[in-house]
Amino acid sequence: MAGKSHTHKAFLLCNYVLLGAASSCIFLTLSLRLLPSPCGLLLLFLHALTAVFSAAGCSGSFTAPATPAQWHNAHTAGAALTAIFQGAVALLAFTRTSDFLAELQSYVRDEDGAVILKMVGGLGTAIFVLEWAALALAFSLRLDDEDDDDLHAKNWQSYNV
Repeated sequence: MAGKSHTHKAFLLCNYVLLGAASSCIFLTLSLRLLPSPCGLLLLFLHALTAVFSAAGCSGSFTAPATPAQWHNAHTAGAALTAIFQGAVALLAFTRTSDFLAELQSYVRDEDGAVILKMVGGLGTAIFVLEWAALALAFSLRLDDEDDDDLHAKNWQSYNV
């Protein structure tokens, strides 16, 4: 039981840090002044989606044992996809900074935009790692809950015999 408590605390910590990192990415991306760009809007949407999934993880709304399996599966799939896209954005930010900045159609100076984009890339890398850690912890918590349910069902059957 103590291990489950530590796992739950680690899961919450991952989600709170993810929420902070995604919020920081939103503000950094907005500082690039790229709202007219479709690519920029998609980047903002990705960070907002990451924040929504991490907030849902903090609240436990998708990982609670009473949650129907399809909602848990949808949250897991969405979180995995946002992690993959965050990793791709981070890779683009580090390896093709000037090309990515040109595609974003930013209005800031190129030198400043490159620094901001690399900060977004660093946070994106952190988000990528933390998202997968949170998914692994959520899986562990869900697995422990299912094992507890099986144990209670077996105990209940032994009382009825």
